[in-house]
Amino acid sequence: MTEENNELEEVYEDDDFDFVDHYGDTVEVSNEEQLDENSAVSALNCAFVGVGGGGGKMAKSFLDLGFNKTLLINTTEKDQPSNIDPKHLVLIPDADGVAKDISFGKTVFENNGAVVEDALRTKLGKVDWLFVLAGGGGGTGSACSSLHNVFDRYMKSVQAEGKVFYIVSWPSAQELLNPTIAKNALSLLNDVADYPHVVIDNERQVKLLRGKVGILNMFPVANKTFAKLFSQILKLASEKSPIQTFDSKDLERTLKQDGRTFIGTTVISNPKDPNLGASIFQNCLQRSPCAPPRGKPKTGTMLLVITEEMASDPMVSKHLDAAVSYVGGRTETLFSGIYVRKKLPGLIAILSMSGLEEI
Repeated sequence: MTEENNELEEVYEDDDFDFVDHYGDTVEVSNEEQLDENSAVSALNCAFVGVGGGGGKMAKSFLDLGFNKTLLINTTEKDQPSNIDPKHLVLIPDADGVAKDISFGKTVFENNGAVVEDALRTKLGKVDWLFVLAGGGGGTGSACSSLHNVFDRYMKSVQAEGKVFYIVSWPSAQELLNPTIAKNALSLLNDVADYPHVVIDNERQVKLLRGKVGILNMFPVANKTFAKLFSQILKLASEKSPIQTFDSKDLERTLKQDGRTFIGTTVISNPKDPNLGASIFQNCLQRSPCAPPRGKPKTGTMLLVITEEMASDPMVSKHLDAAVSYVGGRTETLFSGIYVRKKLPGLIAILSMSGLEEI
């Protein structure tokens, strides 16, 4: 017997499993299907799932920003955005589209929930927050609520600390002239009403962008703009501030509120305005892709980004305190953060309010 075998016998002297080492060293096994980690900076470990044509286009905007844990789920490959790596695509069998038929769309999803759940587990791995994007009006996206149990099971299986959060769009006035689109959009809104969600109003987006971009790029720009706005909230919550910090726990509490969330943003050229609070509040309401808030929000968030010069100005500091108090009086609980950047066109404000009544 060799010296090596003697060593093995000593190691496994009281063990029945000495045969294991004879079959070679342990090999590290990785899931080749799992998507890359997000390169976008975020306070949350999150993933984005776009359902249907509209939802897929919205999801692509987040993927383009570096949220690599993004999946696009559809019932047809003909309605997928271009230039998407196939590893991000999940094609549901048994249908080549659903022709704006929500009932059929829900049936297809109910019959193929295992396909979606398998994709979530193998491609996303463990995340704490799942942001589901869908366009109201179509049959596939408007049927996405039938996958909620699938999303919920997946979140429980990975012991997620967050929730499923829906980001859905409401058709423009022109689109709503079609009775089927109007019916589908209302169905989606009713289905997600009890869950945390944002409703993007296409009519407001069109009005805000009209004259700035051509009709061909209207919705691509709108999707990209909202994605950058939402991702900035996720990013700021990950940063420390020398003045006031809005941290990940603050963000999680706002996102966990059931019901509708409003998000708006503005730039204030004169931060010395004595009515700064009212100016921020009203401009965020007007310059938002979301319908105005209804009812008193359960939580609110005001994020302010200022220059070093503003931060050093006692008058600006006084007005910032007043602005926080002004907005805080319109919510049950307000979280706020103030961050400093070197070059800005003015004071940047991002306002969100959660736990609102439906539009």
